[in-house]
Amino acid sequence: MDPLFYIADTLVFAGIFALLTLSLNLEYGFTGLGNFGKVAFFMAGAYTYAVMASAHMPCYLCLIGAGLAAGLIGFLITFPVLRLREDYLAIVTLSFGEILRITIKAQEGIAGGVQGIVVPGAFAPFTDSVRLLALANIGLVLFCLLFTFLLVQLLTHSPYGRILRGIREDETAMQAIGKNTVIYKAGALATGSVIAGVAGGLFAQYISFIDPYMFLPLVTFFVWIMLILGGPGNNWGALLGGLTVELINRGTRIAKDYLSLPVDPNNLQFILFGMLIILFLLYRPQGLLPEGPVKTAARKEVLRWRSSLPTGS
Repeated sequence: MDPLFYIADTLVFAGIFALLTLSLNLEYGFTGLGNFGKVAFFMAGAYTYAVMASAHMPCYLCLIGAGLAAGLIGFLITFPVLRLREDYLAIVTLSFGEILRITIKAQEGIAGGVQGIVVPGAFAPFTDSVRLLALANIGLVLFCLLFTFLLVQLLTHSPYGRILRGIREDETAMQAIGKNTVIYKAGALATGSVIAGVAGGLFAQYISFIDPYMFLPLVTFFVWIMLILGGPGNNWGALLGGLTVELINRGTRIAKDYLSLPVDPNNLQFILFGMLIILFLLYRPQGLLPEGPVKTAARKEVLRWRSSLPTGS
């Protein structure tokens, strides 16, 4: 394989999974909601993009449709259980991921069933150069990642983000000061699902073919690893976690070409991930990049007031 294409391929996948990690960070890192069915909304976005692209719709409309479809599904599935304990949300999202995958497997028509569905590439009509296609996909993924990162940064470093953190720390206290925590949690889950749907659309567009076996619960497991390693509650940590895990994933695959390994490369990466999770949870539960303070206007006023006080006050 062309080394440049391999690097480009790694960057594209790192960007897509960084989007997924950002979405989980908004839900779990800031709001404390355990979404264990992240792959369901990733899959919903991928299949929505595939169906719309097959109808010859523009790429940007397909991505918007993928995000909206996943967001609507996320809202409808999770809203009824948000008044219950957090573990019910985890059970519902985990179950829904498998239900959706099995349902798609049974749909031989529009979704392609177990045979999958071919997805028209957004840039294929313009060039047949592998390198140009790789660069175009890098540009598209990085643009979506940058836009999403700035959006999540604005949300989480605003009064809205302060309420989300308050719900994570003590939901009863937030209810006591008059906040409708169910609405805020539903908003966080819907927004996270939209981001996951866009990531699914980018994934489908890039690989040009999807089938139900690409969306196993293992995808959710990888996203959780990325967030735990990067740092829950830190958007930069979500990006770093996505890149780190993807580099480990690719590194173990090519290690067999240069090293004599006693185990299969796939098993090696699971061993490494398991060890990393145990070590991080024991010695650095805050991840590589710990959560920082909320940078709202109110915090700036407090810091300005403190700096104006006489020394020793």
